[in-house]
This record gives sequence, structure tokens and C-alpha cells, in this order.
Amino acid sequence: MIVRRQTGREAEVHGLVNQAIRDLAVNLGGESMWADIKAGAGVDVEAFVGMQAYPDDVTYRLVASASEILGIPESDVLQAFGRHWILYTAKEGYGPLFEMMGRTLPDFLQNLDAMHARLSLSMPELRPPSFVCEELDDGRLRLEYWTDRAGLAPMVVGLLKGLAARFKTQVEISHASAGGHEEFTIRTVGAAA
Repeated sequence: MIVRRQTGREAEVHGLVNQAIRDLAVNLGGESMWADIKAGAGVDVEAFVGMQAYPDDVTYRLVASASEILGIPESDVLQAFGRHWILYTAKEGYGPLFEMMGRTLPDFLQNLDAMHARLSLSMPELRPPSFVCEELDDGRLRLEYWTDRAGLAPMVVGLLKGLAARFKTQVEISHASAGGHEEFTIRTVGAAA
């Protein structure tokens, strides 16, 4: 079960995230699966508006319902969603922004905060995570992930796998919690097949 940290103000996520969850569900099992996930989550929104903010709780409930319906852990749902998010947002018009942020995986990861700053110009309520990426001497990358939303590290693993596929590379990812943030070590293991 995903645990959410209380921050004093109700956290919100843009509808684009929930649209992407719908897209993944429909890809996996059609409209009927999406209807079942929404019903299990107690969500009666007909269609999410991409630029509208929704309570984080809606998204967490959708993930929990998908986990139940698919019979897999929430962490697996989040990882699948993270990978799908990269493909979905590129298809939904964010591909050119991705191109501007870097032509290699290390460049892109080092520019994540700059990308979120750009997105915040058109989405002032956006509360993105913060990332710090460092290239290590042995060629690996160390990525720090800072957020007030708990339980989303598996989604970051999926995002990293989706980005690796976008940059036509295969990676191995290890994860550890480290004093208020999450750390991921990324090692390139070859070109994507």
C-alpha cells in the first residue's frame, strides 16, 4: 500500500497523469478494465482534463485498484506506469520538450529540474519532484529523487527504464532510501535490442 505524507496542504496532480493511467489500463485490458479500475477506486470522473488539478488521493486510489484487479503489487503497477508515462507524454506533445532537454540519458537526467521549471510556467500549481544527477567515475549515474510524495520510487524506476528505451540503451537500476530522499544508481549495460 502506498503511504502518503501529509504536508499541511492537499497535494494535487494534473489530470494528464490520470489520463496516462487510463491509457495504460485501456492498452492492457480495454475500456472495461478502465471502468473496473475506476469503480474499484470509487472514482466517478467521466474524463480527466489534462491541465486540471485533481487530489493526489484519486491517483493513489487508481493505482491501488489497478493492483487489485491485475493481481500484482502496487509497486509493479507504478513501475509499469512510469515506463508508460515516458511513451505517453512524448505522444501527447511533450516529445519536443524531451528533445530539448538532452540527447543522451545523462544529459536528460541532469536537466530534469529545468524541464519541470519550464512546465511550471504553464502549470503554476505543479509541485514536481526535484532530481540531482551525478556521473560517477566508473560511468554509472547516481540520481537523487526528492519529493514530499511517499511511495513513488517504483515509478521512478519505470521512468528510468522508459527513458533508457527512448535513448536506445539498456540499463540496470538499483535503489536505496537515503535520509529524506531516494537514490538510484543507473548502469548502462548495452544498446536496446
